[in-house]
Amino acid sequence: MTAVSACRELVIEYGHGEERVRALDGVSLEVRPGERLALRGRSGSGKTTLLHALGGLVEPTAGDVELDGNPLATLDEEARRRIRASSIAYVFQGANLLPTFTGFENVAFAIRATSNPDAPTDPLMLLRLVGLADKAEQLPGEMSGGERQRVALARALGQHPALLLCDEPTGQLDSDTGVRVLDLIDALQREFGFALVTATHDEDVAARHDRVLELEEGRVVGESA
Repeated sequence: MTAVSACRELVIEYGHGEERVRALDGVSLEVRPGERLALRGRSGSGKTTLLHALGGLVEPTAGDVELDGNPLATLDEEARRRIRASSIAYVFQGANLLPTFTGFENVAFAIRATSNPDAPTDPLMLLRLVGLADKAEQLPGEMSGGERQRVALARALGQHPALLLCDEPTGQLDSDTGVRVLDLIDALQREFGFALVTATHDEDVAARHDRVLELEEGRVVGESA
């Protein structure tokens, strides 16, 4: 079965000259359809860079990245955009909602932007799935942090993704709200069957996944299941 995303001997560097930093150093992994993978490490370990690489958002310095079996190096930017729009969705530490759009409009925008023919067409149905149908006409600034993250999840589902990438999805939430958001992600993953990759520093968040990769200084230093 083709991996939804994969990297082989991946190296990513930022900066120039003496300021050059190696964020990832020879990382190889595959994300299998439907699996739940956590990338755990402290700040600066490379977990967020790896998450972005798996989504085709950063250019490798060396090594290879594949999206849905397609080597990134062989794809032009338009082809990369089509793959990302049709099969990969993101939930970030901050919800990153469009501030002048209502909850309904934020989800509708994601649906219009996707090229996935299997994507849902009803924003209200997706808001209902995350328990926020009653917030459809509210702006992000009128919502709590947990509500904004739930709208972000509904927006991600609007792409009908094969892969959901979450970067510290509860990092700006209190512990009780964070648990509720994680429970919701778990329930949605079971219902829709997408692969889930979460970058986190939190052992408890990582433990909710089937497989955990430990990162330090841009390298994978451990794996558990």
